[in-house]
Formats: sequence, structure tokens, C-alpha cells
Amino acid sequence: MEDLHERRRKMSSEKGEMILHTRIMSSSEDNLKGFILALLSSGFIGASFIIKKKGLRRAAAVSGVRAGVGGYSYLLEPLWWIGMITMIIGEVANFVAYAFAPAVLVTPLGALSIIVSAVLAQFMLNEKLHQLGILGCVMCIAGSIIIVIHAPQEQPISSVQEIWSMATQPAFLLYVGSVIILVFILVFHFAPQCGHTNVLVFTGICSLMGSLSVMSVKALGTSLKLTFEGKNQLIYPETWLFMFVVAACVIMQMNYLNKALDTFNTAIVSPIYYVLFTSLTILASVIMFKDWEGQSAGSIVSEICAFIVVLSGTILLHATKDFDRSSSFRGNCTPLSPTLSTRLCNGNGEMLQHDEP
Repeated sequence: MEDLHERRRKMSSEKGEMILHTRIMSSSEDNLKGFILALLSSGFIGASFIIKKKGLRRAAAVSGVRAGVGGYSYLLEPLWWIGMITMIIGEVANFVAYAFAPAVLVTPLGALSIIVSAVLAQFMLNEKLHQLGILGCVMCIAGSIIIVIHAPQEQPISSVQEIWSMATQPAFLLYVGSVIILVFILVFHFAPQCGHTNVLVFTGICSLMGSLSVMSVKALGTSLKLTFEGKNQLIYPETWLFMFVVAACVIMQMNYLNKALDTFNTAIVSPIYYVLFTSLTILASVIMFKDWEGQSAGSIVSEICAFIVVLSGTILLHATKDFDRSSSFRGNCTPLSPTLSTRLCNGNGEMLQHDEP
């Protein structure tokens, strides 16, 4: 009897180890899929801004009226539409990436779109990349590689109700409550008083709402992923609630990011927004999805240091982007955030402040 009991215990232990190994392998594969999708997203989005700008120049050369002074001839330019379609493809890839990989991995990789945009601008638009800008690109790449190496393995999720339980845990509810209170204070107190003189007001609102929108995008993306796998999540009200939160947060982001871009220089708004948005998104993901749970202290420190390197490279690239170029280029926008709202708003800014052909 003891031998039989011992054999059953060993079989149960081996079965548990096999299940755990399968889950780890599945999680690693999902991280790889998310990483590849994030890279594709950065490539498509970075390229889309160059293609759109080339289309804007071509349209202005044909019509003689720039988009920045009210011209809409770019709507008849096929190259501009190719750029828009490329951006949409990139956004879809980014959305799906969040369904496979943790935000700690996907969000910082959005900075790679800057590199794509900067390199393509040098070859396609003859816009010189400064040596310090090249250093910034190298820093972004190096930091991204370290983040990928030390990226956490995400816990497998089986239903949207499981995500809802994560979203309603006390720690994350405290974060959501803090974000809502801060947004209300910024909107109703600081925005009327110093919103047009302090860049942190409008960008702070966008960043705070952006962190909630990414959590909702990840929840919605995971729900759709499970639905496509045959586990219908559309029957649960939580899925539709996450969809509503995504829409509400994106609309608010677009509104206040447009205000920030209209009030302040894009070279100031973009890096500040990227730093705040990415930092808050990673914080929200760590709280809600417990991305760092089970990781060693060394891996966490490595991810934080790599994130700082990526941020420094981003700021350096933006700080040097006005070097060795004409003053008409100062209004050009570079895609930074992994959210759709930022790219739409940056795209509007680019059309409003377009170069002379």
C-alpha cells in the first residue's frame, strides 16, 4: 500500500511539473509573438510617418497649397493613404502584441519607431541624423535588447473574468482611484490656471489616462484572443466594459494631447509624454498583472536600468533632431507612444506643420 501511495504521489508530482513546464513554454512563445508584433508595429508606424510626409510634399508640389495652411489635396494623394494604411497596420499589430506579452515588454519597444522614422528620414527625405542622434538610436536599441532578455513571463489567463479579478484587486483599485483624482485635479484646477504655461499639465492628463487605456487594451485584446481560440468571451459584460474604458480613455487622450501639441513645441511635448506615459503604464501593469512577481531582484533592476537607457536615448534623439536642418522642419512629429491616440494626434500635428517641398 505504501509503495502504491508513493507511486501515485510521484505520478502526481510529475504531472504537476509537466503542466508547469507546458505553461512556461506557452508563456515564452507568447512573449516571442508579442515581441515580434511589437517590432513590426514600430517598423510600420515609424515608416508610416515618412511615407505620409513624402505624400504631403508631393501633394503640396502638385496643388501649391500646403496642409499647414489649410490645404487638403493630400487626401487625393495615394502615397499619403499608403502611409495611413501602414500606420493602421502598425496599430493593429501593437494592439495584438499586448494580448500576448506583458506591457513591461511591449511598451518600451514603442521607442524603436523613432529609430525607424529617423533612419528612413535620412534616406528618403534627406534629413541628416546628427551624431548624437545616432548615439540615441544605439541607446534605444541596447536598452530594448536588455528589456527583451529580462522580460517577465506572463501568467496564462483563461477568461476575461480572471482579468476582471485582477482589475478589482485592492492595489489596482487604489491606483485607478489615484489616477482619477489626479486627473480631476489637473483638469478642473491646474488646466484653467496654468495649462497653457506648464507642459506637465496636459501631458500629465494624457499619460495618466494612457496607463489605464493600455491596461484596458490588454484586457480587451486578451479577451478577443481567447474568443478566437474558441473560448467566447463576448458573452461576458466585462469584455464590453473594457471596450468602453478603452474608447473613453482614448478620446480623452486625443483631446488633451491635441491641446498639448497646439500649445507647446512638439520637441518638448513628445519626450515628456513618452517618459510619463511609459513609466505609468509599466507601473500600472506591474500592479495589475504582477509582471515582476517571481522575478529575481537582478532581473528587475536590469529592466529598470534598461528602461532608463531607452528613455535617455529617446530624449537625446529628440534633443538633437533640430541640429543641421532648416527651421521649417521643427514642427515635424516623431511617433513615440504605443497608443493609437498619440499617433493620430502626432499625425495631425505633422499635417499642420509640414515642410515646404
